Amino acid sequence: MSEIVPFPAVRRVRFIRNMAQVLATYSADGAERTLQARLDATRAAMLRKGIRPDVAGREVRSLELAIRTKLWTIVMQGDGVA
Repeated sequence: MSEIVPFPAVRRVRFIRNMAQVLATYSADGAERTLQARLDATRAAMLRKGIRPDVAGREVRSLELAIRTKLWTIVMQGDGVA
């Protein structure tokens, strides 16, 4: 049986764009630490809301991929704005 996630993390387009824009202004180490902290906070919030750990993990991985993809786009454009 599948589980429906009412608000999939990867659909948070504005959050993903804003997070990538902020990370693009940090050093590589700072960006990585900031991203991991934000992903950890997102995972914790999902678990507090009763989302199963495996589903929360999948959602956080999807969110991380979306942020890293957007960040890569910003870096490749070279202007720091998406």
